Amino acid sequence: MIRMPKPALALLSLFSIASAAPLATCPGYRVTNAQSGPSYLVADLTLAGTNCNLYSEDITNLRLTVEYQTDTRLHVLIADREQNVYQIQDNILPRPLSQNASSQTADLRFTYEAYPFSFKVTRASTGDVLFDTSPSPLIFETQYLRLRTRLPPNPNLYGLGEHSDSFRLATDGYKRTLWNSEAPYIPQNQNLYGSHPVYFEHRGGNGTGGTHGVFLRSAAGMDVVIGKSDAGEQYLEYNTIGGVLDFYFLAGPGPEEVSKQYAEVVGLPAMMPYWSLGFHQCKYGWPDLGHVKQVVKNYSDAGIPLEALWDDIDYMDNKLDFSTDPVRYPHDQLKGFVDELHGKDMRYVQILDPGIRYKSDYGPFTRGAEKDVFLKAADGSWYRGLQWPGEVVWPDWIAPQTKEWWTTEILTFYDPNNGINADGLWVDMNEASNMCADTTCLSSGQKTRSLPQSLIGKIHPRAPGDGQHLGLPNRDLFTPKYQIANHYPTLSSRTLFTNITNSDGSAQYDTHNLYALTMSSVSRSALISRSPTKRPFLLTRSTFSGSSRFAAHWFGDNFSSWADYRASIRQLLSFSAIHNYPMVGSDVCGFNGQAQENMCARWAVLGAWQPFYRNHADISAPDQEFYRWPSVAAAARKAISVRYRLLDYIYTGLYYASKTGEPALVKPLWFLFPSDPATYGIDTQFFLGDALLVSPVVEDDAQSVTFYLPQGKWYDFFTHHRIDQTSAGGRNVTVSGVGWDQIPVYIRGGSILALRLSDASFTTGQAMTTAEVRTRNFEIVIAPDQNGKAKGRLYLDDGESLDSRGKESEIEFIWDGTKLEVKGTFGYDTKGVVVQRIVLLDDGVSGNEQRETS
Repeated sequence: MIRMPKPALALLSLFSIASAAPLATCPGYRVTNAQSGPSYLVADLTLAGTNCNLYSEDITNLRLTVEYQTDTRLHVLIADREQNVYQIQDNILPRPLSQNASSQTADLRFTYEAYPFSFKVTRASTGDVLFDTSPSPLIFETQYLRLRTRLPPNPNLYGLGEHSDSFRLATDGYKRTLWNSEAPYIPQNQNLYGSHPVYFEHRGGNGTGGTHGVFLRSAAGMDVVIGKSDAGEQYLEYNTIGGVLDFYFLAGPGPEEVSKQYAEVVGLPAMMPYWSLGFHQCKYGWPDLGHVKQVVKNYSDAGIPLEALWDDIDYMDNKLDFSTDPVRYPHDQLKGFVDELHGKDMRYVQILDPGIRYKSDYGPFTRGAEKDVFLKAADGSWYRGLQWPGEVVWPDWIAPQTKEWWTTEILTFYDPNNGINADGLWVDMNEASNMCADTTCLSSGQKTRSLPQSLIGKIHPRAPGDGQHLGLPNRDLFTPKYQIANHYPTLSSRTLFTNITNSDGSAQYDTHNLYALTMSSVSRSALISRSPTKRPFLLTRSTFSGSSRFAAHWFGDNFSSWADYRASIRQLLSFSAIHNYPMVGSDVCGFNGQAQENMCARWAVLGAWQPFYRNHADISAPDQEFYRWPSVAAAARKAISVRYRLLDYIYTGLYYASKTGEPALVKPLWFLFPSDPATYGIDTQFFLGDALLVSPVVEDDAQSVTFYLPQGKWYDFFTHHRIDQTSAGGRNVTVSGVGWDQIPVYIRGGSILALRLSDASFTTGQAMTTAEVRTRNFEIVIAPDQNGKAKGRLYLDDGESLDSRGKESEIEFIWDGTKLEVKGTFGYDTKGVVVQRIVLLDDGVSGNEQRETS
């Protein structure tokens, strides 16, 4: 969260895509000393001619390692033979274990040409070539790597986030830059807060090509270019400023299988507490605790359920972490307020930033300095920059002692008895964002001043060339000759200097994109230390592949516009389906700018169908709590009422995502209809689970929407009216008169939903908290398919235990056309909650009949 002008586009002259002339002089590599076994291949790669030195020095000797790790996962690693080039530390992103599959039976096959070296990855069952590097030679330099693969014409490509571009990526003249960055207004065609160097390619269903995934396990800054050669040949090209080529090829062949295979590589998402699925409210700029209390009261008076109240940096004393403003947010009064929220079954979340005030009488700094936890500048002094408190230092999350220090600070400040008993934490500004615009601000050449000698940092030296793949010496860590298309002028602009050395000897040049991942890891560990038996809730702005193991994510500082309302759907699809990140959402109604009433009403409804649901705005924006407009309040009440009926359906999706890696919560239409080309580019609709097709109104101020309805039997979620789409393929459907509190949602035939009973069934009316939702009985809704059958599932536990083994229920519902079978495990004590009603939607001729039984 930061306010600054929209960043200007980087000049095209900085886009350093290698031209054809110098590339023609690059010799590539020659394969020697190849050895193979049933599940592996290793070989030496030697530069095959005169050094090219296009942007830096060629590395002469490389090592190729190929592992058939499973029948569906192929690992291909091209690294320097001496093992000095940086590779992501295994303790930061653990590698998956190899099962030593047979190369003869695996779904993917690796073949190569010895001179000049190139390789292909082929799907064994079809002969389809999925990855082919033969169009141009491999370039592997100290600060520039280039690898190009041939693609079929106009491929269906997805991923390579974080971005706000179309869900299906453009295929000509398109570039994705991966370099985590502060990104106000989430601009398109620029690098944003996170880096996820993975893409899925879909070539059709029913044996016509399937889906596969390609993950480059690299934290290097990079440009990934998708385009066409002068001869019109389609390609995808990696241009990185370091690291190695560490590929995991994922066979699928179905899209959901690729999602699970990717999760096996980067780690399963963390399971979230049940309460985190409620509605959350925050704003930067609330003046004091009295105002915050009034916000809570206003929501209650308006009859709009509010689950969690969040405080931005306003609560802090001079914006210092682990402090409260003594006048505006007195510690004891804030502590009492949090206790009051808990007494109402509500929750409280606070923000923390990584920048720690550089101040000799500030406890978190002095304690951290004593433990040597902060990053060092090139001269060994504490590296300093600017964040909200002023001059700050940044923790080195790689240093082992940092975990102890951060945990102690969290345990002390958030002590349940004497501190602020927050229910979750929100880590922001962790790209890391530095308000210094360039490398002249608090220069790393400046010495530490005005501190006791005991608090002056010591540099972490490392002998060059130690074979620990922590980074090559003698590189230009500020201005490499190949300049990625970072939307700020240099790599170090508005972030940490890239020449900073981490505690293990690696450099920020190589680990920049991992800063937030390591902060999230340490923060989650601290929260578990605070409450060892409970699932922590942590939200992070910046991410890397695997961050979902530790934290939820929101899409950053968007704008209050219809364009960003639409972008939130694209971002939701990318993170949930491709990037192994189920618990995500946008700042509803927009963070920057002034929210317009109709747009905010639409967004309040759309947000209720996304996993993470929070209204949040900047200090410069007018108040935009839902109760500010009658139409938005009405839309929010209805939307949250529907969402709370679906909480267990959403929670079940989260559970299976965390258990298997499947995209069980949100997915694009083509995941369920992989043979229907009309679905491949849709990014204004999405499935919530397998059962619910959500098709929001997306045009500015419109009250009608045209959306795609695939082949099958469909039931309106709200009216149960049936639509039979029996012709081959699907069709476009136009719905008019969509009120500001409405959204078209259809149940897919063949589904069974376990819903909490509607508010109309209770004299108390709307459930105001998720705790109240959990006391309400269920109804089972059966929506038969064309064959009269349906199935569904439900997961139940106490909603908060870190380990629920033996105390959970995994229930499967099966409707065979005449009877409902319920089976599974039933370890959770529902405390009197029962299935009160079963609703069988009509599977006959009429479009709106249903049968109920108690």
